[in-house]
Amino acid sequence: MESIDVGAKAADPPGTSPGPAAAYAARWVVLAVTLSAIFMQMLDTTITMVALPSLQSDLGATFAEIQLVVAVYSLAFACTLVTGGRLGDIHGRRKVFLIGMLGFTIASALCGAAPNSTFLIVSRVFQGLCSGLMFPQVLSILQVTFSKEERPKALAMYGASVGLGTVLGPVLGGWLIDLDIMGTDWRAIFYVNLPVGLVALVFGLVKIPESSAAGARRLDVTGAGILTAGLFSLILPLVIGREHDWPGWSLVLLVLSPLLLAEFFVYENKLSKLADRSPLVPTSLFRERSFTVGLLISVVFFAGIPSFFMTFIMSLQIGFGYTPISAGLVSLGFAAFIAIGSARSAAVVKRLGTKTLALGTGLLLVGMSGVIATVHWAGTDLHGYQLVPSLMVAGLGGGFFLAPCTGIILAGIRSREAGSASGMVATVQQVGIAIGIAVAGILFYGLLGSNADGASDTAVPRLRSDLAAAGVPQEQQGQIAQGFQTCFHDKMNQKDLTRTPASCARINKELATNPMPADVKHKVQTAVLAKAVPEARKANFSDSFEQVVYWQIGCFGLSCLLVLALPKIRPEDVQDVPGGA
Repeated sequence: MESIDVGAKAADPPGTSPGPAAAYAARWVVLAVTLSAIFMQMLDTTITMVALPSLQSDLGATFAEIQLVVAVYSLAFACTLVTGGRLGDIHGRRKVFLIGMLGFTIASALCGAAPNSTFLIVSRVFQGLCSGLMFPQVLSILQVTFSKEERPKALAMYGASVGLGTVLGPVLGGWLIDLDIMGTDWRAIFYVNLPVGLVALVFGLVKIPESSAAGARRLDVTGAGILTAGLFSLILPLVIGREHDWPGWSLVLLVLSPLLLAEFFVYENKLSKLADRSPLVPTSLFRERSFTVGLLISVVFFAGIPSFFMTFIMSLQIGFGYTPISAGLVSLGFAAFIAIGSARSAAVVKRLGTKTLALGTGLLLVGMSGVIATVHWAGTDLHGYQLVPSLMVAGLGGGFFLAPCTGIILAGIRSREAGSASGMVATVQQVGIAIGIAVAGILFYGLLGSNADGASDTAVPRLRSDLAAAGVPQEQQGQIAQGFQTCFHDKMNQKDLTRTPASCARINKELATNPMPADVKHKVQTAVLAKAVPEARKANFSDSFEQVVYWQIGCFGLSCLLVLALPKIRPEDVQDVPGGA
């Protein structure tokens, strides 16, 4: 990571004579290999979201466990990024990249073969750790492989790969689950990484030139350990605390987390003052306004998009009965316009500079507001296509933000530590994803419980009408309606929505032993199970999703305000920094 701006020199590519990076004929193959890795890594941040209902059903997992399947990947990814960059500086970027790719491919196979949720969660941690080894090498490899003239084009493709990989997860995941190749169902979302990983390994061994940082010093193992402990102490209780009624240990970890992160800063500051030591993050960076504000922007913004898709996909699948591929296709407009926004971001940056990020967050605010208005207007009659225009606007804004984000932040850093800064920015982006998923999950499932009674009330008039048409006496109509509401309330307020509460089991038992004629029983079951329950479920998920989108509104609104605090930069300064458009 230090090599990005401290004069790292690549080894001569195989079969070529020394010369400028642009003379390396295989540089576009190197780009394809490294970007395939970036795409896979970002894809695996969101691809699991469309598989959560089938994964939960197949493995018998709790909601906290399936949240962990999503969140621990981003968390492990974040904890390894800065360390992975330093390992590449010391031992060679090509070597560390290939080790990470091999581990990521093996971890993907383990995820696909997981016999239970615990095995899957551990495999996802392994997968995230390997991603953290790969990711930081890519920018450094591109820096030493491409000439200054060609670098902006390569970096723009890098930014587009990050954005597209993040938002195409639900689309590709839904398609793979729908294909159900050889009965793999949700497991195919992990197995798809195997052929890509193996091909990338072969071409990477042959084509990627080796490079390292001149004067790179030993790894700061203690700092890496403190940072990892601090981040895990923050994320773990947020993800599983609700499932266990916020036990004492979860609250202790939440209190301990800021203390550990503060200790990390103190320790790194101490190392920064020693000439023979090499801190993970030089604390002089925190005196750079672009760096400190950029970290805040990164963690806040990235808490928005993945958490939106988690609640969005679950609402469509569980609430409205969409298949995985149908739910994924609804988000295709977002993915298409994020690609358009990424492709056009370079031209926008040339005109607006830093304000490009404000434009991106502004469009996201408009798009999210449109989602809220559409869901509110449509209610239980919501159809996915009605959300497409708003998602397109949001996707365009996402493209304008994601592609140039890192480049604009780093362009405002005037010290010689931009390489370390890029690693830290990428780290907090992944931390933001994990925090966003955890907080949105707490809010969403809390809202499902609090909105349950109102949702069941909307279904009662039709239920009583259907019961009357079936010939059920008025007194029994009231008992059945009351039982339905109690059952729905209990189901939506339990920690695991797949469980059958005692009140629901009691209703089924009473109906089975009721002396009413068989045809009347069938009509009652149809009225309750085929009509009232789906209607109440749609109303509940619609209301809860509409309300939880205000979390994303808050994330993007705060990001927009923080962008205004970034130092003004010239548009041309963005073109030659890592992650620039």
